[in-house]
Amino acid sequence: MGLLSKDAILKVDDRQVEEVEVPEWGGSVLVAGLDGAGRDAYFASMATMRQGRGGRPQMGVDGENLTAKLVARCVLDPDDPQRRQLMFTQQEVAALGEKSGAALDRVYTAALRLSGLSDEDMDELGKASAATPSGGSTSPSLAISGAPSPSY
Repeated sequence: MGLLSKDAILKVDDRQVEEVEVPEWGGSVLVAGLDGAGRDAYFASMATMRQGRGGRPQMGVDGENLTAKLVARCVLDPDDPQRRQLMFTQQEVAALGEKSGAALDRVYTAALRLSGLSDEDMDELGKASAATPSGGSTSPSLAISGAPSPSY
């Protein structure tokens, strides 16, 4: 393999898409891995500030609808010809979170894999919510992901 130019990198469609069977929903869905901006927005959507030791602000993790948040950012609308339009908006995350846990987990697992995230990455996010002596976050992803979430 040779060295890549900027144009070569920007032109390549490098997001993987996979059809995932979801028997609980009676069919399958198209799941895409997150792009870089989507990954950062997902991490930012989980960031929360709370009062730490001595009243200092401390970054933590908002685990509410963690699974549904990722599923909403990765399930594609099958009617979109370019297969890049999301099926769910971020405003629909709560409703999606009320669906079968087994079904959501099936899609979530595929979304993690396609996005290059592991269970260990998600465990690290969870550790960020624990108090640390410095009052800071233990997760570099949360610390650099201050961008507002896009409204898909």
